Amino acid sequence: MDKKNNSWKKGTGKLGILAPLLGTWQAKTDTPMGKAVCTRTFAPILSGAFIRLVARWEFGPKIYEEDAIYGINDGKISFWSFTSDGKHSNGIISNGSDVDSRAIAFEAEMPGGLARMIYWPNDEESGFNWAVESKTKKGWNRFTQHKYISL
Repeated sequence: MDKKNNSWKKGTGKLGILAPLLGTWQAKTDTPMGKAVCTRTFAPILSGAFIRLVARWEFGPKIYEEDAIYGINDGKISFWSFTSDGKHSNGIISNGSDVDSRAIAFEAEMPGGLARMIYWPNDEESGFNWAVESKTKKGWNRFTQHKYISL
């Protein structure tokens, strides 16, 4: 699928909402740890019953990795994530329409409280935006945002 012509359309099946994310994507960004390159690959696995995300952050010589599985649990799209620092999280699909009407969002209860991860189209660069936010009394506090383009 040519991501440059993707109009962020839902695919078929229970995981069809994740269709716009399928493929390999890369973001180059500045972080508090310095310049970083993050590559995300989303691919169907197990006859399409699940989608696997392999993410790799490169901070110069330091590497941080994530392996996540998206699937259906109790009738809701859910994720299970494991990272190279030994941490893990899981969450469920949520509403991200406050960011973009086409957003794909997930919420997870983390040690520091409720967190949200959001994907939404970046129409200017034919890719997508990704952000992580924490829930506060005033709403969502964004602390990370990347812009991904197709590789």
